[in-house]
This record gives sequence, structure tokens and C-alpha cells, in this order.
Amino acid sequence: MVVIAGLSWSTLSRVGFGWFAAMVTVIVLGAAVLAVVSWYNTGYQVVGRELRIHEGLLWRRTRAIPLERLQAVEVVRPLLAQLTGLAELRLEVVGGGKTEAPLAFLSVTEASALRQRLLSLAGRPSAGAPAAGVPGGAPPYAPTATPASAEPSTGRPLHSVRNQDLLVSQLLTPQAFLLPFGVVFVAAQFLSEGTWSFIAVASTLTAMAGIVLQPVRRVLDDWQFQLARDDDRLRIRNGLLETRVQTVPLHRVQTIGVTWPLLWRFKGWLRLRLEVAGYTAGEPDQRSRPDRLLPVGDLPTAEAIVAEVLPGVDLSALPLTPPPVRARWLNPLSRQVLGAGLTGQVFAVRSGLLTRQVTVVPYARLQSVRVVQGPLQRRLRLATVHADTAGGAGAAAVDRDLAEAWALAAELSARGHAARQQE
Repeated sequence: MVVIAGLSWSTLSRVGFGWFAAMVTVIVLGAAVLAVVSWYNTGYQVVGRELRIHEGLLWRRTRAIPLERLQAVEVVRPLLAQLTGLAELRLEVVGGGKTEAPLAFLSVTEASALRQRLLSLAGRPSAGAPAAGVPGGAPPYAPTATPASAEPSTGRPLHSVRNQDLLVSQLLTPQAFLLPFGVVFVAAQFLSEGTWSFIAVASTLTAMAGIVLQPVRRVLDDWQFQLARDDDRLRIRNGLLETRVQTVPLHRVQTIGVTWPLLWRFKGWLRLRLEVAGYTAGEPDQRSRPDRLLPVGDLPTAEAIVAEVLPGVDLSALPLTPPPVRARWLNPLSRQVLGAGLTGQVFAVRSGLLTRQVTVVPYARLQSVRVVQGPLQRRLRLATVHADTAGGAGAAAVDRDLAEAWALAAELSARGHAARQQE
């Protein structure tokens, strides 16, 4: 940001305002023309249980996405798309390192109908359905698709987060408390130096923006957060400048994470996050990951939501036991906070000293179980049990007794196998 601002300032001072405005106009027009050409040469077909996306002008490319690999679908509407009545459809699939098939842009009705159709096809058994491409004999690269009859239902409402709670929750963050000190520091530096160069001013403003940006972005992303259930799917709506409607099949949920930030405990608040297969930590746009289950709320609300996603799981009754006393040599302050336990449906672990966290993993979502020992753990006869999921995060029971760790790993493997057999 600082480099771009510096280059723009330098170019303006060299060529003058007239030429600078002309250059900016040419760049903007060129980008707009490229965007229109890209949109016009992008289209899709639904063939049986496969989505085919065609794109490119000089180099044509066709991607085929099996719908049985579909993990989640979301309809995204940036601010400009909201003004023009358009929407972008994003699909996440198993094993995808990024969004597999962004379709930008469709009408809101068309995007919603296509989302519903893809989710329905993804949940059906294969039946050798005939090709269902673009109607009217249009070529497969036409930027249109089967017209929608109506907006799908929003499902049964589960919870809506008050915007006031969002604002207060972000005020109870370290960034909010550090902001006044940053303002005082900048003011003191400015008064002591007398004059600042452009780079110094831009660098300072960028640093200040970095402190403020995260809580502001969270408020904008979670504005008017609504959670609903539509049959066996979760429907998540949120956003102010960029609205998102995310649809997540419940059987794709890998883990649920509960977090109690230190300053939120005074109000009895927590947040819920979920991990969905198909989304990775390397996703360029982390906001596109449907990980928000409850941005802020109290324990009874969280318990009700978790019971909807994982029936039979009670957050207040998880049997979490601490590691043995000798683990205090590795975790002198947090040993009593650490915990792990098994219920009839899930494996649960607890961690965190200042920010308390609980992770819940359904047995059917377990991909592998590992027992890991470091050098100090070997001397203390301790080990860490890792329960891995398709989403990549999973859960880890830290510093358990060695015999307990091996027994826990064997029990997790057995329960995971049994749970997958029942699905």
C-alpha cells in the first residue's frame, strides 16, 4: 500500500495532473473491457451430476467438477454487484486448495436457483441423468443458464446476531485497547519531528490502519449475521458491503471450535467456528471460508446451535480431563486448562490460557489418528494424540500419559471406523 501510494505520488509530480488522470482513465477502461470480455466468454453446463465451466477467449479452458465432491456453495455480492443486481457463485470441493469454480456474474435469482440445483444433484445417487446444458440450443460458452423460477426458501431460522453485540465485541479486543496508545505515539512523533516526509506519513497511516482494519472487517463481514437450517444444510447470511449466502451440508462439517476470548468472559460471550472439508488454510480470501457459526453469543445460544449441528452433544457436559501432574513441567501455567475426553458422538479437547478454546470432532469425520512424542515428552512418558480430519485442522490432546495416549488413539480409530460404517 505504501509502495503504491509512493509510486502514484511520484508519477503525479512528474507528468502533471492532466496526464496522470488520462493514464488512470486508460487503465480503468482497459480493466473494464477485459472484465466484460472475460464475462462474455464464460459459461457453464450441468451434465448429469457434473458441472462444466467454459472460459477463455484465445485459450479456451473447460473444467469438469463432479458434484459428489461438492462441499459448500455460497452466493457472494460485493458492493458493486449489489448496485447492479448481480451475484457471484462460489463452489468448494473436496481436495480443492482454493475456490474451484467462481461464476461471476449471474443474476441473484439465477445464482440462487443454480446453487439449489447443484446441492440437490450433489445429494442424489447417480442416475445417469441426461445432459442439461444451456437452454435453447445456445453454445456451451454462453454466459446464461437454466432460468430460475423462484428464490429458494431460507429454511428454519436458528439465530440472528444483534449488530450492537458485534460492535461491542470488537471493542473488547486488544486492537481496540491499543488504538489510543497508537494515536498518542503518532501525535508525539509528529509534534517532535515538526515535518514528515510523504513516505513517513503513509507508513504511519498504514500501520494505524492495520490495527483498526481487523475489528472493522469483522464487523462488516458479520453484519446482520443470520443462521438457519434448511433440511440437512446450514444457511449462513452475513455482510454489509459484501453480502454472502453460504450453504453448508451438515455432513460436511469436520469440527466445531468454541472460543472464549479473555475480555469477552466478563460478558459471558463466546464464538463458534466450524471447519468444512474443501476449505484450506491457504485460501487466498479467508473471508470466503464458511467458518462462522456464531460470531458472538452466550453459552445457551451456543449449546442450542451445536445441538442442531451435532445432535446429542452438550457443550456444558463434555468429560474433559486434564493431563497428568508431571505435565506441569511442559505446561506450568496451562496444565489445568488442558483437557480431553470422549462422548458417545465426539472427541473433545480443551486448550488455551488467556483465550480458552474447545474443539469438538465427530467420530465419522476422523481421517487418521497419530501419537506424537517430542524429546521432553519421552523423558516424562507423555505423548500428544492428534485426530486429523479432511479439513486439515482436527484436534490434539496434548501431553497425555503415554499408556493413556495409545489407548485413546486405539479407541478413536475404532469409534471412527464404526461411525463411518453407520453412515
